[in-house]
Amino acid sequence: MIASCLLRAGARSPGIRARPKSLRFHSSGASPPAPAAAAVNDVTETNFSTALTELRRLVRDADFVSIDLEMTGVTSAPWREALEFDRSDIQYLKIKDSAERFSVVQFGVCPFRWDTHSHCFVAHPYNFYLFPRQEVSIDGFWNDFLCQTSSLEFLAKHQFDFNTCIYKGISYLSRSQELEALNKFPDSSPTPSGTTTMDTMQSTRMSDILFVERMKNTIDEWLVELRVVVKHFRDLCYVHGGNAETSSVPHPLIVYTDSVTDRDLLMREVKALQREKHELKVKAAIGFRHVIDLLSSEKKLIVGHNCFLDWAHVYRKFFGPLPPTVEEFASELQAYFPHIIDTKVMLNSDDALLHTVGRAGTSLSKAFSRLCSPASGRINGLLVKVEVQVDDRRVSNWNSGSKHEAGYDAFMTGSVFSQACLHLGIDLGMDSVDLRRNEKLGKYLNLLYLSWANGDVVDLKTGRATAAKSRYPKDRDFSKMVVLWGEPSRLKTKDIRECFSKTFGTSAVTSARHLDETAALVQFSGEELVEKFLEWKDALRRDGGGPISSLHPLTRIFDGGTVRAGTYETYKEICSSPVSEFLFSDQAEAAGR
Repeated sequence: MIASCLLRAGARSPGIRARPKSLRFHSSGASPPAPAAAAVNDVTETNFSTALTELRRLVRDADFVSIDLEMTGVTSAPWREALEFDRSDIQYLKIKDSAERFSVVQFGVCPFRWDTHSHCFVAHPYNFYLFPRQEVSIDGFWNDFLCQTSSLEFLAKHQFDFNTCIYKGISYLSRSQELEALNKFPDSSPTPSGTTTMDTMQSTRMSDILFVERMKNTIDEWLVELRVVVKHFRDLCYVHGGNAETSSVPHPLIVYTDSVTDRDLLMREVKALQREKHELKVKAAIGFRHVIDLLSSEKKLIVGHNCFLDWAHVYRKFFGPLPPTVEEFASELQAYFPHIIDTKVMLNSDDALLHTVGRAGTSLSKAFSRLCSPASGRINGLLVKVEVQVDDRRVSNWNSGSKHEAGYDAFMTGSVFSQACLHLGIDLGMDSVDLRRNEKLGKYLNLLYLSWANGDVVDLKTGRATAAKSRYPKDRDFSKMVVLWGEPSRLKTKDIRECFSKTFGTSAVTSARHLDETAALVQFSGEELVEKFLEWKDALRRDGGGPISSLHPLTRIFDGGTVRAGTYETYKEICSSPVSEFLFSDQAEAAGR
């Protein structure tokens, strides 16, 4: 169930206290000591500037940077969940919808640097609170804050601080929004009287307000007592002024100039001042995107875990609208981030690692527990030492920490990656090791799980998806599939199989899967059966309750005209529609099907 709410941030709350920091993470000792205090840097708009300065240095010196995101939702409707029947282009459309509709509320960034003296990785975890506050006005743009109730419950269960997020979260502008906001600055335009009108210049000091009022009275008296020759108005410049807090109506400030040259010079100066003020306001609104720009410009190796959705959010929130196809998205993402690793791909592609974590243990928390804890993480007797540094304190003790806090999850991701590197035989002790160009890491570079439901992996270098080790049979044939939607009571998979078997034979249907209560995907054993099925559907509709309909098994599904059907391409067309309905049947109708 989805709850949608539009949150518009008002005044900041001075009463919010920063969440106490707690020491987390890990050593190669025999047993973990008790947790101490402080391990993740929580960053809000209050300390963002200082944290950004620190992060620039840490990222520049890092061997790799791990990231993790926490969002307000994953799927906007049941039929948009990842299915084993989804082709790669449809999987991307579902991820695209999620990234477009839900917000990022935490962004974890954790630079890792190899310390040659201590022979360990030093991690610097940062936990950024984000909130899509609208700092500048952009035509046609408004920040909706769509929430999935199960996601909010999940965040609350893991002690997510919603007050800090909403009141002190860092806002941001994407690159496309920044460009649009900068271009929105209006040019000066002549008024009917031949004067020039400029944007409002706000007065904030009481002396300025009193001066404006005195000038208004003086001008009013002058206008009443004197007859001004029309040509004099050519020498008048209007500059709107006033205080937005006391009045929504701008007050005209009239400046008399001695010459056209003086007038033009004055207007250029005022316009330049206002443009500078506008640009500064837009630049200040960039906010957290400075972190993304930093990661992109440094071209560091970026590590995530099962992170395709994370990258879709990064692109949508900080660069611009998502491309329509997965191939275009992969190409665009590679231009910004040429070196990406998905630790889930690593774990599932290496038999020894997979044996260590277990097939059911490739979730981040389980992989971290199996690989990185002293008790169970040793592979061939080896364990990478990771120390956490926050401010000037460095610690090596660990506990389970606050899982699903973005900063800590980013830390766990980097720790799993470092342990996997050790297993692959990468000599982390080399002074000049460059993980981005390491031959042993090369076969995992820029490969992302598109969907864990069917194991498809996208190569960002080509945009093509291939089936990796999948939990599902690889006999999916999309040309043999049809989609049905309409009245829920007529779309039970058991009834569908029975009707199709009576029409085309007992082996006609190889699989059937509900999308939601109003729709189902069915795969036939042969492509020719798809064509025959659609022909029968049209024939029964034309018959309209006639002799054919009364005897045909498919009448049980299509009687009454409430059920529709189409090919797999019809399914894609409905998924790609910009509208978003909760039920698939409503989505199909809205898409014109």
